[in-house]
Amino acid sequence: MAGGNERMVKTLKEVWRRRENSLCADCGKPGPDWASSTLGVFICLSCSGIHRNIPSISKVKSLKMDHWDDAQVQFLAKHGNAVTKAIYEAHIPIYYYQPTYNDCQVLREQWIRAKYERKEFTEPGKQPPYSDGVKEGILWKRGRDNGQFLPRKFLLSEREGCLKYFTKQDAKEPKINVKIDVINATFQPAKIGNPNGLQITYLKDNKTRNIFVYHESGKEVVDWFNAIRSVQFHYLKVAFPIASDNEIKTRLTRNFLKEGYMEKTGPKQREAFKKRWFTLDHRRLMYFKDPLDAFAKGEVFVGSRENGYSVQKGLPSGTQGNFSWHYGLTIVTPDREYLFTCETEADQLDWIAAFTSVINQAMTPQEYASKCPDAVSFPS
Repeated sequence: MAGGNERMVKTLKEVWRRRENSLCADCGKPGPDWASSTLGVFICLSCSGIHRNIPSISKVKSLKMDHWDDAQVQFLAKHGNAVTKAIYEAHIPIYYYQPTYNDCQVLREQWIRAKYERKEFTEPGKQPPYSDGVKEGILWKRGRDNGQFLPRKFLLSEREGCLKYFTKQDAKEPKINVKIDVINATFQPAKIGNPNGLQITYLKDNKTRNIFVYHESGKEVVDWFNAIRSVQFHYLKVAFPIASDNEIKTRLTRNFLKEGYMEKTGPKQREAFKKRWFTLDHRRLMYFKDPLDAFAKGEVFVGSRENGYSVQKGLPSGTQGNFSWHYGLTIVTPDREYLFTCETEADQLDWIAAFTSVINQAMTPQEYASKCPDAVSFPS
């Protein structure tokens, strides 16, 4: 009996050590130490919690703490991440966002449910609800001035290439009508204060406008997110017919590189530093008085090193402005220097790393075209 148990434990460890099982099957986190005895996948602790909420589909156990019987181990050995992915991820649309362990709960949960519960990707040609080019429904939108979330009708149209929302259900004219190619969408549960919070941004007159929405249903809000990506993908396929699918995929919705509070001073560098919320969206650094402001108070374009941009740790000697945070950094551009302070050294190093990643990238022709004087203003 003991010998059989030792063999079973040895087999389990051998299967666990396979290269294909070294990352979580659902979010890609290294070193998964849980597994589903009914699906045959190796998963991380966080994803195992989501699996536990769908017990009719997945039974999860710890690879370190729980007992595995011989039949369960043999099942894992026959399946594993590669075999199971080949079944449940066989036909994922190119535009569908596959979350990682850095993404929020609602994205990861709906990804797992889409795969194993709804089996959205197992059949070729299956049309998921976010792929038909039109989506209409109610989202709770935050008011720009009063901060209240109220139900608003949204309409996404691939044929018209736009996203609209209406202040009244029976309104004939939309409050906004935004071209799909200037829209970005990113989940912001902490900022919005709702686990299904979605931030939609778009450019208007080369300035960024924010809309904050949510839906009670996690599936519905993720369907909206992927519907936006689907419409963007098909729009860009027409606009750039020689581009590959993977090239177009990189131009769909994107997460912000970094957000958080810093202090800033004005262009004379003698004004008192003021605490503001900053968002780095690739080459756009925006600042807001409040994280949920609809419009940025200022923006600065962050170019490439070869065009004279750099980030430096600390502030220039002799900086006169009063500041309460003491971990400084300086953005150097061809026009001027921008001075910031961070509350902690960790924040300072994170911001420097984010700016460095942008500055080290060569600029594209489109980025040259987007760098206009209006976008480089950064008032006090």
